[in-house]
Amino acid sequence: MTRRKAGALFAGALGLAALPSSLRAASSRFATPRSFSWQGLVRQARDLAAREYSAPEKPANLPTDFDAFGKLAYGPAGSLGGNVRLFPAARGIAEHSVALHLVDGGQARRLVETDGLFVGGASADPAGFRVMEAGQAGDWLAFLGASYFRASGSRDQYGLSARGIAVDTGTGRPEEFPAFTAFWIEPVDNDHVRIFALLDGPSLAGAYAFDCRKNGEGVEQNVQASLFFRRDIERLGIAPATSMYWYDQHDARSDWRREIHDSDGLAIWSGTGEHIWRPLENPDEARVTSFRADRVKGFGLMQRDQAFDHFQDDGAFYDRRPSLWIEPDDDWGPGRVMLYEMPTDNETQDNIAAFWVSNQTARRGERRDIGYTLTWAFSAPSEVTNARCVDMFEGPAGRPGEPPTAGARKYVFDFAGPVLTGQGRDAGIDAVTDLPSDALLSLSAYPVAGAEARWRVMLDVKLSAVPRPEMRLYLRRGTAALSETVIKMVKL
Repeated sequence: MTRRKAGALFAGALGLAALPSSLRAASSRFATPRSFSWQGLVRQARDLAAREYSAPEKPANLPTDFDAFGKLAYGPAGSLGGNVRLFPAARGIAEHSVALHLVDGGQARRLVETDGLFVGGASADPAGFRVMEAGQAGDWLAFLGASYFRASGSRDQYGLSARGIAVDTGTGRPEEFPAFTAFWIEPVDNDHVRIFALLDGPSLAGAYAFDCRKNGEGVEQNVQASLFFRRDIERLGIAPATSMYWYDQHDARSDWRREIHDSDGLAIWSGTGEHIWRPLENPDEARVTSFRADRVKGFGLMQRDQAFDHFQDDGAFYDRRPSLWIEPDDDWGPGRVMLYEMPTDNETQDNIAAFWVSNQTARRGERRDIGYTLTWAFSAPSEVTNARCVDMFEGPAGRPGEPPTAGARKYVFDFAGPVLTGQGRDAGIDAVTDLPSDALLSLSAYPVAGAEARWRVMLDVKLSAVPRPEMRLYLRRGTAALSETVIKMVKL
C-alpha cells in the first residue's frame, strides 16, 4: 500500500446509506467460543514480534475495482452483533483479509462463514467493517486497510483518518504500513462498541484496544496500545492522523470550488501551555516540519472552516467534516509533533500526516505501552482558551492604490475569541512576531470594525531579510498572551 492509495481508501463510500435487514447469524457462522482477554492479546502480540515477519497472502478471488467493492458492501445484507457491517477485500482498496471475532462475556467466536453478510447474500473475504447507526441508515465508525480507521463526527460526515501507528513517515527510507490483521468486536449498544486489534508489520507487532462512544458532540475513542519491536525504528509516529489539503481561499485555485480540504491546520497544546496553530499547505515538494512538544497535552488536525459558502460543495460537504484531537492519557515525556506535507493536485489523495515522536528511539526487543483519547468533533475540547486564528490572507505588500512594494509580501491574520470582546484600540493589545526588525516594513494590530471580538494583524514583510521560511505571531497585552501562536510558512 502506498500513501496515495491509502488516501483514496474510503473514496466514494461517504454518504452512501446502507439498506440492511439484520439477519440472525446461524451457529455455523462462528467457530467454537474461546476465552478472550486484553492480557491474552498482549501476549499474542509479544509472541508474534518474537517471530520473523510474514506478509499476509492476498485472497484468490478479489473484486476487481471500487464498483465491485461497493456492490458487495452497500445494500441489504446481514450484520454482526446487530450493528456491524463488513467491507470486502478488493483490488486497489484493501487487498488483504482480516480475521474477525465477536466478543461476549469474555468469550470470542471467530467468524468462519460470511454467506449473507454481503449484498445479495454473497460471501466474500472481509477486509474491514463499519459500525452502523441505530436503524442502520448510515455508519459512524469504520476500519479498513492497513491500520486506518475513521469516525464521522456529530454531522455524520467522514473526513480525515487515523492510523494505529506510523513507521518512518517522511524519512529517506520507504514508509512502512503495518496492518491490523485481526479484530475482536464487542458491541455494547448502538452508540458504544469496544474493538480490540492485533497489529503486524515488518518492524513491530502490537495489541490495541479501542473503547468507542458516539454522542451529540461527536465520537470519542479511548485507545490503549502495547507495542513490541522486531527492529530499531528511525521514526515511530504515535497517534498518527492523516488528511487531505488541496487549497483554500488564499491559494491558487485549480477548481471552481473556493476551498477543498478535509483539514486546514495543525493545532498543538504544548507541555508549557502554549497553543500553536500551523495552517496547512500544499507544498511544491514533500516536507516535514517538527514542533517541540515535550509532555504534549494535545494535538490534532482541525477543520476550523465550517462555512458552506466557503466550499460550495453540496456532494462532498467539506464544511461538515470533523476535526481529530488527540490527548495523551499520561505524560509522554520529551518529544515533538511532526507534520508531513506532500504535494497533491486533487482531492482523492491524503497528503497530510501528523503524529508525535518520542526523543527515545524505538529499539529492537523493546516493549512500549501508550494510551490516548481521540475526539472526532468540530472543536477540540482543550484546543485553545485564548483567541484563535480564524482567517488568514496574503498578497502584495504596500499601501492600497500605490504600486506594490518590490520584494515584499503582505500577511493578514484575523483572531477571534471572548478574550477580545469589547477591546478597543486603547486596550494595550499588540502583535508579537519573531521576524527581525529589518524584515518588518510595517506591523499593525487593531479591532475589526463591525465585528465583535475580532482583531486583525497586518504586516508587510521584506522577504530577503527573513532568516528562515516561517514566522511566528500572536496577540499580547503586557506580558500575557491573548491568542494562540500562529506559525506561518513564508515563501522566500
